[in-house]
Amino acid sequence: MSTYQPRQSFLTERLPVRGRLQQVLYWGDPARASETEPLTVLVHGWMDVGASFQFLVDAWRALPGWGERAFVALDWRGFGGSYLANGPTPEGDYAYVDYLADLDVVLDRLSPGQPVNLVGHSMGGNVVMLYAGARPGRIRRLVNLEGVGLPAGRPEQAPARLAAWLDGLKSPVGLKDYASLDEVAARLRQNNPRLTPERAQWLAGHWAHEVDGRWHINADPAHKRPGPHLYRVEEVLAIWRAITAPTLVVEGSETEVYQFFQGRHTREAFLERVAVLQDGTHKVLPEAGHMLHHDQPEVLAGWLATFLA
Repeated sequence: MSTYQPRQSFLTERLPVRGRLQQVLYWGDPARASETEPLTVLVHGWMDVGASFQFLVDAWRALPGWGERAFVALDWRGFGGSYLANGPTPEGDYAYVDYLADLDVVLDRLSPGQPVNLVGHSMGGNVVMLYAGARPGRIRRLVNLEGVGLPAGRPEQAPARLAAWLDGLKSPVGLKDYASLDEVAARLRQNNPRLTPERAQWLAGHWAHEVDGRWHINADPAHKRPGPHLYRVEEVLAIWRAITAPTLVVEGSETEVYQFFQGRHTREAFLERVAVLQDGTHKVLPEAGHMLHHDQPEVLAGWLATFLA
């Protein structure tokens, strides 16, 4: 099997952020970002890592005028290098609002006073939509890749949800480990058969680490625990209405994400939510599933370059 070679490899730094170390990945120098070529910040989804955007950055770098622009990706707390730097959370679980607070600190550090282009995938797409509504002046352009939200919560579900959270804190959780990096790559391709073997092998080295001959996913198992809060659609929509940045929402034409909800959340419901945006554009990427930045990075990079220009 041939080896995947990035067009430009990233550099990493671990920044102190709210009492923890946050791993940040750099393609290019954020200090050279300007009003005409602002910093583009990429945030990943659940059980993923910032390196997942390498294929998209490769495609961007090949476009005229994008070869020297600065891109930054985060490893969310509890994932990737951020997890390796800090270990498991002492609290036992993760609060969604902490992702917003971490992002706020990182943007203040890397782009003080300068609005950024903000791109989020899946869970990251949900986070950036909330952040852009809370901090509209910090965002120049906003991109949501397959961040479809969650089923609407109902008040009567609250007691059981809190009980499940309390029970979860008392229950051990774990993630499967693997005998080799090849097995990790195979797992990535099982999750997404469109991911090429070469790219899966490369990504596996950033998605897992070796301990005593076994490969372990770079993620805190506590992410599997249920959270204490219901998804309050009315509040989410109020925040989305406050977004002032032009917003591009992209779905994969063959996305599997709604299957996870087993009828409790639908594409039709998501599109109704998208309709509240002040300046929203919705597009469907052909021949792509939920991991659309892996499936069609060249086409997606072209779309985003046009939108972010």
